[in-house]
Amino acid sequence: MDIRELTEQMNHFVRSKGWYEADSPKQQSERNLAVSLVLEAAEVLELYQWQAAAADPSQLGEELADVTLYLLQLASVAGIDLEAAVLDKLAANRDRTW
Repeated sequence: MDIRELTEQMNHFVRSKGWYEADSPKQQSERNLAVSLVLEAAEVLELYQWQAAAADPSQLGEELADVTLYLLQLASVAGIDLEAAVLDKLAANRDRTW
């Protein structure tokens, strides 16, 4: 499954919950999705608090999936072609001095 198919699956799920509706208590605005993305990323970091490795790889996988879903959704709502953005960033980084 590629990034576009993952995005379609994510959008289908969100629509099925009614979260794209104007009267949804969980408005899927760019701002709200950006906040949710950072909160989920913090949950990834929490798995490493006070230890060098995540104690439960399956829990890490779940949190990484949450981050990915919010990232896909934010890109979709913002009209960003995430695949193209990633490829552009990789190309820019090739020539970057680190």
